Amino acid sequence: MDVLYHEHGYGGGTFEALNGRIYGNGTETLVLAHGYGADQSVWYHLIPYLACYFKVVVFDLVFSANVSPGLYNPKKYSSFKGYASDMVNLLDELRVNETIFVGHSMSAMIGCIASIKRPELFRHLVLLGGSPRYLDEKGYNGGFTRSEINAIFKHMHQNYTSWVQAFAPTAIGMNNTRATTEFKNSLRRMKPRIALSVAKTVFLSDWRSILPEVLVPCTIIQSKRDPIVPNSVAYYMKRNLNGHARVKILDTGGHFPQLTAYNLLLKVLKRFLVND
Repeated sequence: MDVLYHEHGYGGGTFEALNGRIYGNGTETLVLAHGYGADQSVWYHLIPYLACYFKVVVFDLVFSANVSPGLYNPKKYSSFKGYASDMVNLLDELRVNETIFVGHSMSAMIGCIASIKRPELFRHLVLLGGSPRYLDEKGYNGGFTRSEINAIFKHMHQNYTSWVQAFAPTAIGMNNTRATTEFKNSLRRMKPRIALSVAKTVFLSDWRSILPEVLVPCTIIQSKRDPIVPNSVAYYMKRNLNGHARVKILDTGGHFPQLTAYNLLLKVLKRFLVND
């Protein structure tokens, strides 16, 4: 078993190493997994409501500034499979099955990969602003050309602080000073070398081929005007996921509806998860 803390000599397990926390005491477990550049605090608007119905698990992905940088192994995390392995270990430590998994951005695919590896751990996947591939290809609109991706990497390498100043408001995609500041601060706290390494893993990934292997029912949620993921990607995933999948497009903008349109997002989650 690929155990995070055994690799690096840390005690306490994956849950402790990734700052795992549990809110609420519902009989059903709901896992919230954040995306690139963020940490578990991105869910703070949703947790008080969701904890009324579920046992809510949050944690930080290994690249987060809240996690010891010694735990970030560039080789292991050059693929989403490394993150999915951590996810499986975390759930095994909690001894839970049939969880509801809400994965934002890169964590959407991490959840899909983990569900293929261990389908009994998941009852439902909520893919929030997720994408199997960010690069355009003939017949596929991923949202970015190769030259745009290369420009992002170059900017990050040459002046990380300047890149953060430009990228954060673009990703938030709404006139929301608080959300933009929070995301900027989260990005700024990352070590630039780790931030660039993870960005390459995310933006150069292509997980389209695994979608038919996902047998767990999925709900795909996305902002109507997402600057990172085109709406067409949501419907591409729906067509290619083998299990039951449905799409809900939120009438809002930006890549972080959990920060900028959390009331809209909560309504959808309540309808699909609480009332199911």
